[in-house]
Amino acid sequence: MIGAVPLDALDLAIAASLVLLNAGLSLWLRLGLARSLVIAAARTAVQLLLVGVVIKTLFDLASPSWTGLMVLAMVLLAGYEVHARQERRFTGAWTYGLGTLSVAAGAGLVTLLALIVVVQPEPWHHPRYAILLLGMILGNTMTGVSLAFDSLVTTASRERVAIEARLALGADRSTALGDAARRALRAGLMPIINAMSAAGVIALPGMMTGQILAGADPIGAVKYQVLIMFLIAGGTGIAVFLAVGAGVRRLSDSRHRLRLDRLRVPNSV
Repeated sequence: MIGAVPLDALDLAIAASLVLLNAGLSLWLRLGLARSLVIAAARTAVQLLLVGVVIKTLFDLASPSWTGLMVLAMVLLAGYEVHARQERRFTGAWTYGLGTLSVAAGAGLVTLLALIVVVQPEPWHHPRYAILLLGMILGNTMTGVSLAFDSLVTTASRERVAIEARLALGADRSTALGDAARRALRAGLMPIINAMSAAGVIALPGMMTGQILAGADPIGAVKYQVLIMFLIAGGTGIAVFLAVGAGVRRLSDSRHRLRLDRLRVPNSV
């Protein structure tokens, strides 16, 4: 069986030159993205190298406590990313709190299902399986929740008059905010729908490609990729539904009034 082809620093440098090419094009066309491209590329390299070291250490330790701490750190960082990507945020810690709880519930429940019922590694909490599965599901879940929150608050702000008119005519908050909620749900679920639609036809998913490059049987790699795609879809769906439901309640009160005062104005402190 053909194994993975080892990569050295020169190989990575050649790949990095493509990023520098894009940065050069940005400077030439005055897009203002050159600095962001270089910083993002540097962050990618440093962060992945650090993660590689951490994961190798966790594999060696195989400790439930350390695995749990890593899971906690991943969830908290995912919640921060949801918060940071919002232009209009809930006041206080609500955006961070709702985002963190949503991604934790969606990704956590689906990861546990995969570990305990489907994959069934021994032990089920071994970091080789728990951390890697959670990481793939959590990243996509985070994106779905971010898009859903952004769509919800943007639509509610833009259609304030129509929503308040529905409320004045006797509609409850679920009905009045129904269109905004449905748009948010579609926005949050669309990335994974597109990914599943394109998988294998337009794009070869990264996990499957990596396994095949490492010498795994293509059919076995495909089975794992299908599993992962379905798990991501399930986790994203749970998280997005929870986030939108909580967001609708936060954008209104028990008297069924629209509460846009609970949003911070963009660029305000």
